[in-house]
Amino acid sequence: MTERATEHRLSLSYAFFRFRHSPNCWYLRDWTIHTWIRQCLKYDAQDKALYTLINKVHYGIFPDNFTFNLLMDYFIKKENYKDALSMVFEIMMQEAFEVPSTQLLSLYVLYQCLANKADFSWEEERNFGASLLLPGLKQKNSVGLSSQLYGYALLGKVEVQQGLWAVYHNMPLLWQPGYLNRALQVMEKVASSPEDGKLCREALGVLDRALKALTTPTRGSSDEQPQNGEDSQGPEELVEQLYMEETEQSKLPQYVERFQALQSELQALGKVESGSLLTLTTQLVKEQLPTCEAEDLAAYEQKLHQWHLELGYLLQREQEQRERAKQEYQARGAAKAPA
Repeated sequence: MTERATEHRLSLSYAFFRFRHSPNCWYLRDWTIHTWIRQCLKYDAQDKALYTLINKVHYGIFPDNFTFNLLMDYFIKKENYKDALSMVFEIMMQEAFEVPSTQLLSLYVLYQCLANKADFSWEEERNFGASLLLPGLKQKNSVGLSSQLYGYALLGKVEVQQGLWAVYHNMPLLWQPGYLNRALQVMEKVASSPEDGKLCREALGVLDRALKALTTPTRGSSDEQPQNGEDSQGPEELVEQLYMEETEQSKLPQYVERFQALQSELQALGKVESGSLLTLTTQLVKEQLPTCEAEDLAAYEQKLHQWHLELGYLLQREQEQRERAKQEYQARGAAKAPA
């Protein structure tokens, strides 16, 4: 990218910032955001696109699913899974998993990252858990069910170790306790369902390890409790939260027993999938993504048509206002002219 093009990108991002903090901030059009992301990709400035997206409050960049997919697909093709993961977390925060293609691409990125990383902070476990859970709830297949189980297991672990506030604060998640119980409910649902849905051994292993870690806590784990939640809550809320956490802690032996019984039942029913989640997700993407992309492209073409119509209407309104202002100016001039 030339120096002039770089300066142009910087000036545009600054223009977005100024516009966002102006009285006209409500009128940033979807096609402007879409064009901004496309231009960043065209001139190899994807880092600038990602920066404005992550700092959306300051720049007003809230893309639609098609634009999200463009940027995420770019990172995937470049095998830049770090930035692709940042995209998935951002999509999760905006709860923008409505489109199947976005769900598939996000799950593929998540399992690529999980396959190559072993140690996580509790914040990463929460982000991964939420990002797995939300698209998993929309996928009616083994990958979706396993993603629900995986997500609930990670969130349940955070709930017991860090407190419920740490799970739902600034997150699109329920503030009701019992994430480990919801994970077990997924197992019960699969075991009792007459359909062919299965749970991956990998997801079951995540829940198994979470339960073992919680029933044999390491020394000093209570010192890692996040302090922000306690500081922002009143005495009554804090007491209620501590009570809920103690309740979940006391249920852990029951959860372990239920897990072991359900795991045996699933194995006896042949509803445990031995393949890795990355392999299964990759296969699902190959099978379903072409159809999803065709549907997305058709919807995008319709949106382009709507954008052109809206732009034409706005240009017409602008021209009419210019003409009206010109006529009013001439009328005032004529009124001031000597008779």
